[in-house]
Amino acid sequence: MQIELLDTFLDLAETRSFHRTAERLGVTQSTVSARLQSLEQALGSRLFTRSRAGTELTTEGARFEAHARTLRHEWNEAKLRIQVPNQGAHLVRIGIQNDLATQFIGKWVSGFRRAFRDTTFYIEPDYSNRMCADLLTGSLDFAVMFAPKPHPDLYFDNLGDVPYRMISSETDQLAEVNPASFIFAHFSPAFEHLHRQMTPQLAGAQVSVGQSASVVNLLQTMGGAGYVLEAAAAPLIESGQFREVFDAPHLNQPVYAAMHLRHRVNPLHRRLRRIVFKRLIKGEGDGPIPASELDTPEHAQDAPE
Repeated sequence: MQIELLDTFLDLAETRSFHRTAERLGVTQSTVSARLQSLEQALGSRLFTRSRAGTELTTEGARFEAHARTLRHEWNEAKLRIQVPNQGAHLVRIGIQNDLATQFIGKWVSGFRRAFRDTTFYIEPDYSNRMCADLLTGSLDFAVMFAPKPHPDLYFDNLGDVPYRMISSETDQLAEVNPASFIFAHFSPAFEHLHRQMTPQLAGAQVSVGQSASVVNLLQTMGGAGYVLEAAAAPLIESGQFREVFDAPHLNQPVYAAMHLRHRVNPLHRRLRRIVFKRLIKGEGDGPIPASELDTPEHAQDAPE
């Protein structure tokens, strides 16, 4: 069985939208439909029903979901184990929110490698719901995400916020932003709610996407306005291509470290949290973080435990 069939099924089970799944996987809706049809034919069962009300799992689809997660986990384990150059090395699997990965993965991973020289890392950009499920099954050891999904076996640590700014190729005034060329952002449920609340006049935009990098690409191609990560906005403004919409509300997205509850006091996970906080939230440089700053209690107030 092709693993992309499982990935497509699991993503659709989460989004309940062929459009959203196609966007998240970077494929067309017809590809999503074809993959689902192939999987249903292989299993001999219908996995989803589609109606005007939306897309829902069938009884057979709900039964298959847990098996699909197990199959994908076993596949990832097998793939990782044969790729690890030193079988004696400790393997740590880390999930990163897609939006954060595109902007910060370099600084982040360099910090991990400096702090854990004998550790092999598997990094997987993903969405919050999927990462929560993978933490529960053991497919991931640690994750950084936008939207925690509460579960008694998961622990979430609020690290702080990352800022988003509205930029435009047309104007620097909110009143002049054209809804017809505005790109609406739904980076997380909380962000989308705040976005609609703070800029209701733009909530009816014809195009909406779930990643800052996608907003940037669309704006560079078509022009218009939209919210992007502040770190991504700065070079675009400096280039002269875009202006910051100075009177648009600044929107912040909370960032959470996530892990299985059993890892809450694990020294390795504590150090990972500290590195993320230092490099992502406080914006510190690429140099090594002293071990004393990663482990000692007196620094715990900087990164909530």
